[in-house]
Amino acid sequence: MAWFVATILPPAARVCLVILFPFSGIDKIIHWRDALAQANSTPVPFVRTLLVAAIVVELVTPFCIIFAWHEGLAAFVLAGFCVATAVLYHQFWRYGDFWAPGESVARNHFWDFLKNFGLVGGLLFLLISPMVK
Repeated sequence: MAWFVATILPPAARVCLVILFPFSGIDKIIHWRDALAQANSTPVPFVRTLLVAAIVVELVTPFCIIFAWHEGLAAFVLAGFCVATAVLYHQFWRYGDFWAPGESVARNHFWDFLKNFGLVGGLLFLLISPMVK
């Protein structure tokens, strides 16, 4: 059991933590126009450049984390990416239907906002875990 915990669980946890990012990056490439439209929904400048940067972050940092190559830097960058996307694209407070019965745009964004910060917590834990051993 100790072998399993020491050998199998750490890489499995890394994969689970970052598995969605490469797929998200690929989705942005395949559906470039939709990704660009979403990116243009905020007043952020240089949208195309930032979208390309987001794709690079989503495609590169997960592999750095999975293969433990500059994982601290990769986790830090990916955590920052998650904070930025939560604040810029999941502004649940901007919608008036949070408490409305049935479907709610605000609640959907709220859950995505919290999921982003759950990922931030996991990534920051990955960043600091070597320091607290």
